[in-house]
Amino acid sequence: MSDKIIRATSISETSTEQAGSITLVYSDRFRRRVAMISDNGIEFVLDLAEATEMKDGFFLMLEDGRSIQIVGAKEKLMRIWGKDLQHLTRAAWHVGNRHLACEIHPDYIVLAHDRIIKKMLLGLGCKVEEFEGPFSPEGGAYGQGRVLGHSH
Repeated sequence: MSDKIIRATSISETSTEQAGSITLVYSDRFRRRVAMISDNGIEFVLDLAEATEMKDGFFLMLEDGRSIQIVGAKEKLMRIWGKDLQHLTRAAWHVGNRHLACEIHPDYIVLAHDRIIKKMLLGLGCKVEEFEGPFSPEGGAYGQGRVLGHSH
């Protein structure tokens, strides 16, 4: 067994030699440097130039030519519908006003489960459905991926 540390130094949308997968919740899919273990036991160090969004379905490229597919773990989520598009837009404004990450779909939005936010949305007259699935919210308005902070 080799003592050489395997590093993942880039992320790609495609791969030819997939060696395994790594299942991560949304909050763990934004990293720069951290020790990781794939779902099938491959130990490696994520070593990127900067903190980067690791999107569900993309690949971490290992220095030895292999890749590890990124899998979004199932998380407790909420799907929200409005009575119509204007009502949903109003609900989305309230979500955005609280700086909550969300997925935007044509006729609903998805949020991480939060009982207080659920109560607020029900109070606004929205339909809320709890479910489990991978969470892949919108990126920041001022660049690709996540935005860690901004000024008003």
